Amino acid sequence: MNPSEFDFSKASVIVKTLRDYESVVAQILKESFQGIEVLAKPLNFSGLVLVKADVPVEEITREIKMRVPEAERVLPIKYYAPAEMDLIVDAVKNMAEEIRNARSFAVNTVRRGTHKYSSLDVNVRVGAAIKDLSGCPVNLDFPDKVIFVEIIGPHAYIGVVDGSEFQKKMRPPKFEIREYFKKVSLVQMPYLGSLKASYEMGVRIGREAQTFEVGELVIAPIGIIKADEIGVFLKGVFKGIESRFQVQVKSYAHKPHRTEVYVQNLYELIRERSREPIIVFEPEGEPVSSVSVKLAELAINNRRINLLVGSREGIPIGIFRFANLVVDLCPGVTIATDLAAASALIALAFAIHQKLSSDF
Repeated sequence: MNPSEFDFSKASVIVKTLRDYESVVAQILKESFQGIEVLAKPLNFSGLVLVKADVPVEEITREIKMRVPEAERVLPIKYYAPAEMDLIVDAVKNMAEEIRNARSFAVNTVRRGTHKYSSLDVNVRVGAAIKDLSGCPVNLDFPDKVIFVEIIGPHAYIGVVDGSEFQKKMRPPKFEIREYFKKVSLVQMPYLGSLKASYEMGVRIGREAQTFEVGELVIAPIGIIKADEIGVFLKGVFKGIESRFQVQVKSYAHKPHRTEVYVQNLYELIRERSREPIIVFEPEGEPVSSVSVKLAELAINNRRINLLVGSREGIPIGIFRFANLVVDLCPGVTIATDLAAASALIALAFAIHQKLSSDF
């Protein structure tokens, strides 16, 4: 639809989409619902489709949610206002009665275009007005209701939805597991062979270790090995760690932990750490489901936990006698070397989370 023909003040619903999927979603909406008007990428802002419908807003919102999986989020518009701070606050005041009986609320503002205020400014002004008029407490983490303010150039759209529409990645009954990985010493036998294969496997293992931000990665060979093979393997490990670490630096709110790398003979390590928890991941062990409680307790109650992961040959069976647990991650399936470390760490995360949940 030509933007000049669309009445922005009469929009009923904002549909959020994947980037570059706006036109597809707009076409699906036109084909699925009779008598509606749609505008993809309003004012050239990506990830948006505006919908104007003659039916009740709640009805078209519900139908889009039920019938269009391509719609990432569907926001029913209650009020329209020009994108000026005082006019937005005045419009929001009309919603005070809807919030009065809520357990808590938060304000979520997304601003597109150039304005004399920031999204945070809108959140503060709108939040203060609603709190004063309704008496409802603010909860920025897990609100019962969310008042949204979607600003598209000179236009502001306002509405209220359940807090579940803006779920956070970390919320009850979830528990933060990341800190427990700092206790992990991931003991990995090196993958040696052709130089190309050794390097590529090193990159993958390094990325896995850094993905979970484990405390340390110990490359643990046995006996004499070729220097060029272990050299390129270690080069790959550092490359994998660095590439993942840079992604974490850019995208994480917290400061990521860079995994330390050490090299030590496997048998020497076992002797040195005989008083620490040692967990071997090999198919000869018990299924993880039957030992998850003990696995979690070892991780939670100790300063360091050693997770041993094999390579082509696997962990030598003589070491099994010195392990607190020997765990089979997936009975009947041999896990590839480049997936073994991640599989072991995910199993540990599951065990810890299950334990924390049962104790909560």
